[in-house]
Amino acid sequence: MGITGNRKVGGQERYLLNDTTCRLLIHNVSDTYLLEGRTTRYIFKIYRDAHRKMEEINGEVELLNILHAGGASVSHPLPDKDGGYLQAFQAAEGIRYGVLFTYAEGQVYPAMNDEQLLQVGSSIAHIHNLTAGLRLQYNRKPLGFEALVDAPLRIIEPAFSGLATEYRYLHETATRVERELQAFELSTFSHGYCHYDFLPKNFHFDANGKVTFFDFDFAGEGYLVNDLASFYVHFFLDVIHKKLTQQEADHQFALFVKGYRERRPLSEAERASIPYWGFLFWLFYFRFYCENFEDWSNFFFTPRFIKERVGWMKTWEEWYLS
Repeated sequence: MGITGNRKVGGQERYLLNDTTCRLLIHNVSDTYLLEGRTTRYIFKIYRDAHRKMEEINGEVELLNILHAGGASVSHPLPDKDGGYLQAFQAAEGIRYGVLFTYAEGQVYPAMNDEQLLQVGSSIAHIHNLTAGLRLQYNRKPLGFEALVDAPLRIIEPAFSGLATEYRYLHETATRVERELQAFELSTFSHGYCHYDFLPKNFHFDANGKVTFFDFDFAGEGYLVNDLASFYVHFFLDVIHKKLTQQEADHQFALFVKGYRERRPLSEAERASIPYWGFLFWLFYFRFYCENFEDWSNFFFTPRFIKERVGWMKTWEEWYLS
């Protein structure tokens, strides 16, 4: 495909890049490469056709261009010399598409200070201000109840052979969670395009403290509170791994919400619904693991892994949904 470790990119002339080297960073459902020049760095992402079709990739490009134009701090796509964004590569499985992105300077901060939490809240609110009510020209998969409940339960069921108790728990609990969410006045909830993987691994703080968001691969149209729910998952994991107490986690999340509300309204009903959307985020990821098992070195989707994750979801339910 013209992309090899620590060698010049065969298509670098498409972007008028000079003396650029390339190395693989992540082998996943999308393969991510770091392109380095003398003074600049870029990210080149090659999508797998089984995971993202051309229409969806164009939707991600369109969304990120809108966010960048609106002043949001995101890693955004860069056009080639002809103004195009997608590069086609002939791979063993067929055509794959690649996109060049700006590099998010800085690093991940799993343990954020108060100032960082406020900034993250304010910054994601800015993104939501730009995506609320937005309709893209290109389709992205919606994040409604079909995608968050029905499809995951249907797709993962074969993987739970011999794990009937665990599957029954997920089916019964997810059905109840959907019913309780439907009891909210969802028509009053903000709707737009969500990042939907809003974890610290997907944003960097640079040396000046500026945050930059990246990896909008799951981005889709849904209730914006889903982003806040996915962020709360980070604090839950810190609590169960004893990095934070529940009190500390709630305090930190409250700071994030404060930063968010300084820039965008968040109703009490939306905040109250966060634990329910959070449970469905876990279920959505179960589907992702199942669909990509042994496709990107996902060797860990085993009965032991399934039982552990279901155990985490039971803890989530006990702590936040009882």
